[in-house]
Amino acid sequence: MNWTVLKTVVPQGAVGSNPTLSASWEIPLLARPLREYVKESKYNNMADNKVDEYIDRQKSPQKKICQKLRKLIFATFPTMEEEMKWGVSAYGNGRFYIVALKDYVNLGFSLKGLTNKEADLFDGGGKTMKHLKISSLKEINIKRIVKLLKLIEERQK
Repeated sequence: MNWTVLKTVVPQGAVGSNPTLSASWEIPLLARPLREYVKESKYNNMADNKVDEYIDRQKSPQKKICQKLRKLIFATFPTMEEEMKWGVSAYGNGRFYIVALKDYVNLGFSLKGLTNKEADLFDGGGKTMKHLKISSLKEINIKRIVKLLKLIEERQK
C-alpha cells in the first residue's frame, strides 16, 4: 500500500501553553480514497454500489453523515462486508446498519451477546438492535463510535 507522509510543525504557543503539543508530527495518509483500498482487498466487493446509490439519494446533512459513518466503519474494519439489507446499508452480516431518516441518521448495532448494561450504551427500545441517533456531523463522536463498533464485533465473534 502506498502511503503519503505529511509532516507539519506546530509553533510553540499555537495550541496553548502545552510545550508537548508544539512538535513535529508525521501523519500517514492514504494516497488514494479508502473505497479504492477496500475494493482492492483480498475479499473484493466489500463496498457495495447499491449502498453508494442509497447514500447518494439522501439529502444533506444525512448524506454527509452517512458518508462519514461508512468511512468510519471501513476504517475500523477494512474487510467488513457491506450490503443493502432491510432497505438500508448493513455491515458485517447485519451487525451494524446505517439508515437515513427525515431529520437524522441512525447507526444501528446488533445486541447479540451484550449484557444489559452494555445494551444501555445505545438509544432505542429494540430487543435485538439499538442505535445511535445522529443529527449533524458535529454529533459524530469518533472515539465513542469506534469503541462501540469494536465492542459489538468482540461480543459476536
